[in-house]
Amino acid sequence: MNFLEFFVWGSWLISLGGYMIISLKFTGAQVGSIYGTMGVASLFMPALLGIVADRWINAERVLGVCHLIGACMLLWASTVKDAGTMYVVMLLNSMVYMPTIALNNAVSYSVLKKAELDVVKIFPPIRVWGTVGFIAAMWVIDWQQWTLSPLQLYVSAGAGFFLGLYAFTMPACPPVKNSAKQKNLLSSLGLDAFVLFKRKKMAVFFIFAMLLGAALQITNTFGGTFLEDFKHDYAESFGVKHPNLLLSISQISETLFILTIPFFLTRFGIKRVMLISIFAWVFRFGFFAIGNPGNGLILLVLSMIIYGMAFDFFNISGSLFVEQEADKRIMASAQGLFMLMTNGVGAFFGGMLSGLVVDYFTTNGVRNWPSIWYSFAGYALLLGIIFPFVFSDTTRQKTEL
Repeated sequence: MNFLEFFVWGSWLISLGGYMIISLKFTGAQVGSIYGTMGVASLFMPALLGIVADRWINAERVLGVCHLIGACMLLWASTVKDAGTMYVVMLLNSMVYMPTIALNNAVSYSVLKKAELDVVKIFPPIRVWGTVGFIAAMWVIDWQQWTLSPLQLYVSAGAGFFLGLYAFTMPACPPVKNSAKQKNLLSSLGLDAFVLFKRKKMAVFFIFAMLLGAALQITNTFGGTFLEDFKHDYAESFGVKHPNLLLSISQISETLFILTIPFFLTRFGIKRVMLISIFAWVFRFGFFAIGNPGNGLILLVLSMIIYGMAFDFFNISGSLFVEQEADKRIMASAQGLFMLMTNGVGAFFGGMLSGLVVDYFTTNGVRNWPSIWYSFAGYALLLGIIFPFVFSDTTRQKTEL
């Protein structure tokens, strides 16, 4: 399940932009808005479908239906030639795909708990297969030279159809029945997960999850463009000739750091793990600022490696923290809320504000990448300075593995 979940995404996320710009002749603004549909959909769909899974329909069935619909949208997208229609189709696809990331976690947690397994110990090695799936998809598309072809969407749709059908064969993850009468409006509307904001610890956690989600969007939006801009000075370098392979080191790093999460989370708690993630983003952006595909290639590679820590230590650890803190009756909607804050609000504002920073440091079409990346590193550094003073986790586990 985890392998296919991210194979679907990896088949097009990195290469669709080039297909739209070069093959379909879309403008950069049009491509940016189409990629922005993921942030728009994440503002409400993960939480909404999380509520559905918590209250009415088995989580694995919601997951399956979403992937079947998403596969249809991707097949439709493969036939689209104009930007307006592509925006609508990819928005519809995002509305059914983005919730599946949280649903994937909710189903995993439910199955592991039914088997009476330790979620913190067992889930990270399972989740690592999602990153393996993402890398496998990137390499398949590159090796087959489909990066500028609609065939990448066929590959993604095929994986989506398979996962959609497979989901219906997985162990049942039914809604948790609440025998107590629902007495307040919040519960009646199914917005239970938002009560987590009443707890200061969780409110601060979700705010910083949003701010780190913005950092992730910066990388997704401008990492490829950054490497492409070296074509004039380093045309024969590995980083310019194979930018996707260089970027895939980030995902390979994820697979390694995911396996370290049980060690770090159990021994140090979510506060220190989040702080490590924040400062990893500082180094991620800082190495980009001083690296290049020539004699500075090692710095770019180091940036890709440290990305695994930056991403996993807030994304995967954060999801596990939410699972531990949320009531079991709102588990799916709590995961949806986490997705809303990171891939929704965070991604939306991260894309918008980072675009302004890039434009500010662009003169006559030439982007001053060192200044751009130093600005982003400064942003992460500011988060790292503030976070220890405002977040308190007094209940962290101290049990050793």
